Amino acid sequence: MADGYHHGNLRQALIDAGIKLINRDGEENLSLRRAAAACGVSHAAPYAHFKDKEELINAIKESVTEKFMKELEDAAEGCESADDALIYMGSAYITFFSKHPDYFVFLFGKQKITAHTQMNKENKNDYPPFLLIRQMYKKHLEEKNIELSEEEQEIGLIKVWSMIHGMASIACMKGVKTSFNWKDPDLRLLL
Repeated sequence: MADGYHHGNLRQALIDAGIKLINRDGEENLSLRRAAAACGVSHAAPYAHFKDKEELINAIKESVTEKFMKELEDAAEGCESADDALIYMGSAYITFFSKHPDYFVFLFGKQKITAHTQMNKENKNDYPPFLLIRQMYKKHLEEKNIELSEEEQEIGLIKVWSMIHGMASIACMKGVKTSFNWKDPDLRLLL
């Protein structure tokens, strides 16, 4: 199933194998033993990195989220306006998941992602990439001196997020054929 572990970072190899196993067979069928087999290592080897299946699942979620956040933060870095940052972040969001469709399926099909869309409420459990988009949308409203009711702000945020997330979802679909490359790091014209 996996390319196997070749004396590198076994922890990351187990995470990568875990994503594939979850997406293929479901989280309920994941085990450290199956992840070890996918990596071509002994059944005991994963226990040097994870005490149980739940710890592996949490590590997978953390690993994917860290990579995703880095892409979004790098995209926004140096932008002169929140509008530019939203466009670059949107492009990075789509490109990231088009390169890693297993991550998209794992995060948004297998895990519980918390996201409160009300602009005036903070929740410590909100998914960090969503919070970054929400923060940038709020900054966009401030920079443009756009005054909206709380409900209008929430609807605007949902529109921005759903456009970006929807395009990422389409980019991950195997049967969709386009004249452009979803993996092109400059998809700004779509947004």
